Amino acid sequence: MIDKLISSILAFFLFLIPSSHVSKPQTTILFTGDIMLGRSVMGATLDNNDPFYSFKKTADLLKSADITFVNLENPIVKDCKRHVGGFTFCTTPEIAKGLNFAGIDVVTLANNHSGNYGKEGLEETKTYLSEMGIDYVGENNLVIKEINGTKFGFLGFNYTFGYSSLDSDLAQIARSDLAIDILIVGVHWGEEYRSIANSLQTRVAKRMIENGADVIIGHHPHWVQNYEEYKGKPIYYSLGNFVFDQMWSEETKKGLVVKITFEGPELVKREEYKTYTPLIGQPEIFTE
Repeated sequence: MIDKLISSILAFFLFLIPSSHVSKPQTTILFTGDIMLGRSVMGATLDNNDPFYSFKKTADLLKSADITFVNLENPIVKDCKRHVGGFTFCTTPEIAKGLNFAGIDVVTLANNHSGNYGKEGLEETKTYLSEMGIDYVGENNLVIKEINGTKFGFLGFNYTFGYSSLDSDLAQIARSDLAIDILIVGVHWGEEYRSIANSLQTRVAKRMIENGADVIIGHHPHWVQNYEEYKGKPIYYSLGNFVFDQMWSEETKKGLVVKITFEGPELVKREEYKTYTPLIGQPEIFTE
């Protein structure tokens, strides 16, 4: 009798607690700087005889998120030969398996190197990604991931060749926003080797948010750039390099990993991790 009375009292007080105070399941999404698995990164991977070489020091962090979204800066082609110089990137399907090892779920192919091996190379890249269970954006497509009852959408846009597609891209953002709860946009833009985003980037970012983007993640400058918020939405203009071979300056060895936590569609936490690359193509989490 006493046990039933205690249970009834507890139930009564629980009923009085506002539903808004009941914690919701949290979802974490992680973002990195540019990933390029070709050129000297490929050489270092081959020399170490380890296809997972580039992610050895960071995979645990990358796999800790529910969704990991990155910019992939190279085609994946079967006939990729070892190469050192130049600006035509590629990597092999074997080395690309490092993306799986690191727990990467979605990549954007919206950049100035995805087409280095032409249309055939791009199609081959998409095929290998699909075989690995990795989704891709940047092909005028929306990827949707539903986690804990919340729909997260991903888009990718490339403006390294100009902004002529901006109006249609904004329209796609607006359409996509209707289908999901949180819209994340990866953007390739800006000036290389600059620490501050230019005025065009800031204007475009604001228009994207006005059309429905909830998070904007930028790439391409190879340096970490400034952060700001607009209408309460986070804008990372550039996360710098993550896996790359630009060892000729300190700034190009640096990057930023960002983890954002949501409760339902509400952003509740942002975490930032600095990275540094002491060895070609193998970043580490930098602790000061």
